[in-house]
Amino acid sequence: MVVFTRDLRVHDHPALRAACNDAAAVVPLFVLDDAILRDAAANRVGFLVDSLRDLDSALRRRGAPLVVRRGSWVDEVMSVVVEAEATSVHVSDDVSARAVLRLERLGEAAARARVSVETHPGVTVVAPAALRPTSGGDSYQMFTPYHRRWVEAPWRPVLPAPRRIRSPELGRFPGIEAIDSLASSGGSPKVITGGETAARRRLAAFIRDEIEHYDHRRDDLAGAATSRISADLHFGCLSPVETATRVRPLPGGDPFVRQLCWRDFFHQVLAARPESAQRDLRGGGRRWNDDDRAFESWCEARTGFPVVDAAMRQLTTEGFMHNRARMIVASFLTKDLYIDWRLGAAHFMSLLVDGDVANNQLNWQWVAGTGTDTNPNRVFNPVVQSRRFDSSGEYIRRHLPELAELDAREIHWPDMATRRRLGYPAPIVDHREAIEEYRLRLQSDSG
Repeated sequence: MVVFTRDLRVHDHPALRAACNDAAAVVPLFVLDDAILRDAAANRVGFLVDSLRDLDSALRRRGAPLVVRRGSWVDEVMSVVVEAEATSVHVSDDVSARAVLRLERLGEAAARARVSVETHPGVTVVAPAALRPTSGGDSYQMFTPYHRRWVEAPWRPVLPAPRRIRSPELGRFPGIEAIDSLASSGGSPKVITGGETAARRRLAAFIRDEIEHYDHRRDDLAGAATSRISADLHFGCLSPVETATRVRPLPGGDPFVRQLCWRDFFHQVLAARPESAQRDLRGGGRRWNDDDRAFESWCEARTGFPVVDAAMRQLTTEGFMHNRARMIVASFLTKDLYIDWRLGAAHFMSLLVDGDVANNQLNWQWVAGTGTDTNPNRVFNPVVQSRRFDSSGEYIRRHLPELAELDAREIHWPDMATRRRLGYPAPIVDHREAIEEYRLRLQSDSG
């Protein structure tokens, strides 16, 4: 039996291949975990539904439809083990505290039933525990030395999708129709389509059209020159190893693969420090501002800083935000407004299709100065960033149509008369004053 989790694909799937090699017949299972669904964003649920339907189609073409159950993850896996008379369970390893705990509980339950549980790589390029600092410690806390080791580490070979999966008689098992109840409203109107088929098309289009220029264009807010595969990687619709292997030899491939290394870096931090999903990695003890009105203005794209508000509108509309914009808005919340990064991270998780505990939480900590950034007091000036990475103002116009008539000179910082005429809010803080106060607050909080 193979249990799918964050690996909703048939290509380069070590657990699936091992299950096919291990047994005469394979039951492919996905459990809708109520513990996760209770908190899941509508955008991620919609993407999950797309991905499961696509996975079921791919499995059916190979002879084994997807079995879907809903409830307690461990209980439902063991229930299917008993019903299918399975002797082994194959599953991809993962790093979040919740994933680790449920795998431990599955192992205990399976041991009582005398069933083996085998975990396999598949969520990262390099396994989280594969690289250890030479100076000691359980994980790298700085990216650069990790990256040096990572680029030299061997990658496992890319595995082909199985051509045929032998399946037992599954008439008594619920199939893909079990996801029908998840079709939910309330999601963002422009969320991308989920599933391995769409993911592989996105990656192919990016390789064809953008990879050669990626290093020069990836920070262009308006250019949309990034891959847009973050959600595909989060749900495992794409294999990180296959993606890195395809891209690395290409012109422009190295800068893109470096971003996959960042993803692995944060996964190995979280694997070693699961509490970092909610606790400061360093620099704790800050007395963050308790300013509900300012936080609501940030969430609702009413800060009066056009690039910040455009980015927050993109998040609401697409369930996605350009990476450069993520850094700008996170810096604004944690440094201009001095509001706790955990609030920003939770808001992102409520909307992001690619909402990933390792990447989201630890990137927030990086920007907030409580994480792995070697320059923890780094500040992103939103107006400077806007003029540099959206010089024509196209990104702002796309997401703030109320400012669409403004030219490139005005749009990054409209004067007060223009704001009143267009109904655009005044800035909620003065950036220079806010950053001066931020630095004073840091001294006070650390003193």
